[in-house]
Amino acid sequence: MTLFSHADCPYSHAVRIVLALKGLPHEVVLVDPSRPPPDLRAAVPDLQLPVLMERDVWLYQPQIIAEYLDERFPHPPLLPSDPLGRARARLTAHRIDVEWIQPLQRLRAAANPDPAARQSLSTGLTESEPMFRAAKYFLSPEIGLADCMLLPMLWRLRSAGLTTRQLGVGIDAYAQRLFPTPMFQRTLTDTERALA
Repeated sequence: MTLFSHADCPYSHAVRIVLALKGLPHEVVLVDPSRPPPDLRAAVPDLQLPVLMERDVWLYQPQIIAEYLDERFPHPPLLPSDPLGRARARLTAHRIDVEWIQPLQRLRAAANPDPAARQSLSTGLTESEPMFRAAKYFLSPEIGLADCMLLPMLWRLRSAGLTTRQLGVGIDAYAQRLFPTPMFQRTLTDTERALA
């Protein structure tokens, strides 16, 4: 199994966390999107990282990769076993992406980040702070897909001028409990490690 990954992308990082949680042997190939390997470009013409290659199968889109890995390697499960629980988990992951990861990525990409956009992201996270205190993990007693997406986003906040401490005790405690774990630390590239 090979994961073609960006060196600093929350989506690539999320898939690396899924692979680590599942304990799956894999090779990570860091790709410069402006100079992708020819075989990757041929397999995924509209190059989007991350890309998972397993045998002759090429998958992209982080949510698709994560769900494929969860179905193919069901232990530990990252989605609930019941249909309604899975649907809710997928909606949560979608909201994390749209409401937090995408705005964070826009802030990080901007030459002159808009203070109003930073404040909007900060407010959205702060208002959601009680959800980080509701259970051991994000809205769940067990680690799940939402956590795989949240951790890379929270790790990158500092690069957008925010800290978990500013967002409330629940968010800061969640991050400070999970960031030092061997599982999380193993998923960091050198570029991501430098963000700390």
